[in-house]
Amino acid sequence: MGKSKNLKAALQSQQSRLKSKQKLSHAAQVAEQRGQKIAKQQQSSSSSSLKGKGKGKAVAAPLPRRTTIPFHATDTILLIGEGNFSFAHALITEPHELPPKNLTATAYDSEEQCYAKYADAQAIVEGLRERGVQVLFSVDATRLERTPGLKGRRWDRVVWNFPHAGKGITDQDRNILSNQMLILGFLRSAAKVLSLGPVPSFTNSRKKKKNDDDDEEEADMPVVQEENADDGEYEFFVPEETVKTRGTVLVTLRNVTPYTLWDVPRLAKKPPLPTSGSTPPNPRFTLLRSFAFIRSAYKGYEHRMTKGTRAHGTGRTGEGGEDRTWEFCLQDIDSNE
Repeated sequence: MGKSKNLKAALQSQQSRLKSKQKLSHAAQVAEQRGQKIAKQQQSSSSSSLKGKGKGKAVAAPLPRRTTIPFHATDTILLIGEGNFSFAHALITEPHELPPKNLTATAYDSEEQCYAKYADAQAIVEGLRERGVQVLFSVDATRLERTPGLKGRRWDRVVWNFPHAGKGITDQDRNILSNQMLILGFLRSAAKVLSLGPVPSFTNSRKKKKNDDDDEEEADMPVVQEENADDGEYEFFVPEETVKTRGTVLVTLRNVTPYTLWDVPRLAKKPPLPTSGSTPPNPRFTLLRSFAFIRSAYKGYEHRMTKGTRAHGTGRTGEGGEDRTWEFCLQDIDSNE
């Protein structure tokens, strides 16, 4: 009980620091948006003055949107919390067409609960199994290494899109804490099922300037996306992998409050220390990169709520931001000390 209280206190202190940091960040964003608005108005005015000039010249077509797809055809992939399994289906169909035999898709719900929650799930699951995808139900993300069908195996990618404890807690601070505890449990378990090997490296990266308070971000961050493009036009960016590397964990969330208050990068890199000497510390991860997650780049994928189809309410939580994926690998033992 003491351990749980101390861990909660550490997480709540972390939340308080992050909230203060985000207030400053929000003020900076507002100032930047105002500057961008002024710049756009000036650009629009300049374009109007040039209207009519250069008639007859071809207008360049918009460039395709560059989208990071973090999977290789040779990867073994474990999907957590799949909901209606539409993401698993998207991975084995065009344009990705990953080998079905390399994919294991899981859900926390039992098979009966899943089909009751999501009307389209049964047909999708039957299609996956016919293609050779392993589909498992009643899989606890915090006990992967103990789950029948997963025990003793390792994967190159362990993926959880939009994790949520689903406890229906209305108090925001308690809800954040509940989800942080879930993420810590997941990372602790995922560390035991990741493939071994050298640390992955990604090409086409740029240096990200680090601030004193920004220690959850790594220096190398890839340029992964062109923002000014029409939806549906994509140039998929899959870095070449010539050697088998260390397995990675990918967590996708909305990059807005309250989800940013979960502070997943910091939980992975600097988890709270256990207060009991008999409890081993949570493994430490290195943030390799983060990139925008474009839902429409995965054909047929539809995000589902943990409670199934929403019967009441507008579901407006998380509006105004982007979906973002954070990719981690385990730190070397020496870097933990």
